[in-house]
Amino acid sequence: MRHAHAAALDSIEPVLIALRQLNDLHEKKRGVFYKKSIAFIHFREDPAGIFADLRRGSEWLRLPVNTAADRRRLLRLAKES
Repeated sequence: MRHAHAAALDSIEPVLIALRQLNDLHEKKRGVFYKKSIAFIHFREDPAGIFADLRRGSEWLRLPVNTAADRRRLLRLAKES
């Protein structure tokens, strides 16, 4: 599974905009978000779709972001973390 390219990120731009609005996150590179100096969310793509890797403590949680419900879940978890 490779890091998401521009076209994939374009398709989830509303999610990226919402993540940019969270005060404690900063985007080092398009689609790669950090909380303080620690990697927090980045996106990957493969034939099954687009996925977000979200740091939860010391673990990474891989979440699909292909449907509106998937995207809402990612944003909820990002706010909770």
